[in-house]
Amino acid sequence: MPTVGVVVPAYDPRPERLRAYLRDLRAVLDPDELRVELDAPAREGAASLDLPADVDCNVARRRRGKGAAVTAGFEALSTDVLAFVDADGATPADSFADVVSGVTEGGADLAVGSRRHPAADVRSHQTFARRFLGDGYAWIARRLLDAKLYDYQCGAKAMTAGAWETVRDHLYEPGFAWDIELVAVAAALEYDLVEVPVTWEDQPGSTVSPVSDTIDMGRGLLVARHRARLIRDDRLHRLLDREGATALVERPGEEPDPGSDPR
Repeated sequence: MPTVGVVVPAYDPRPERLRAYLRDLRAVLDPDELRVELDAPAREGAASLDLPADVDCNVARRRRGKGAAVTAGFEALSTDVLAFVDADGATPADSFADVVSGVTEGGADLAVGSRRHPAADVRSHQTFARRFLGDGYAWIARRLLDAKLYDYQCGAKAMTAGAWETVRDHLYEPGFAWDIELVAVAAALEYDLVEVPVTWEDQPGSTVSPVSDTIDMGRGLLVARHRARLIRDDRLHRLLDREGATALVERPGEEPDPGSDPR
């Protein structure tokens, strides 16, 4: 069986919920590497969270954004399969395991968890505004991208280390738009994608802003389409390309916070 590494990106998480979720991930998946990428400037490092001893934790001094956090986590893993799941536990560990299985057993290069798939089990819905914005976003994305999915933003995805080695050089979005950029780039590179329906329950205290983050993700969707077209060597997008952006993996790292646990 391939080895599996799991990254849990977290920004100012609820300690009890995070600890319980990490225990569930260990009990259900027992990944070879389990790592928390913590953006918590308001907290005094990992010690305040009292995380399990078998969990690595990297604490950033500033809020990097979800995409930057997952990228840093993936770069630190040494496993055959790289996966991430949001820290709020909205996707239960056993359902996340199905996403990982899409790669380890199903043979996909990238498995995308989906709350909007017809077979998904949504036990608690988001507010009407967030659901409306999310559904509209997915509808537009299906018409702009090569990957025709029901859901692009669900915080549960897994991919092979080999696919990551190629995809990583094309990822620029540090925030929530990173998810859709990952999918768009992987599809443009003709990797095998599978959408996996998940069990999902909306959790209170989300750090996603229905307005500002949705605007950012809308911009990110257009940028993701542009980058995918560049990979496809689209002549028009080549002519329009005037960006001098630096990929996330090429940006200078930061010294670990003194509260980081280097285990």
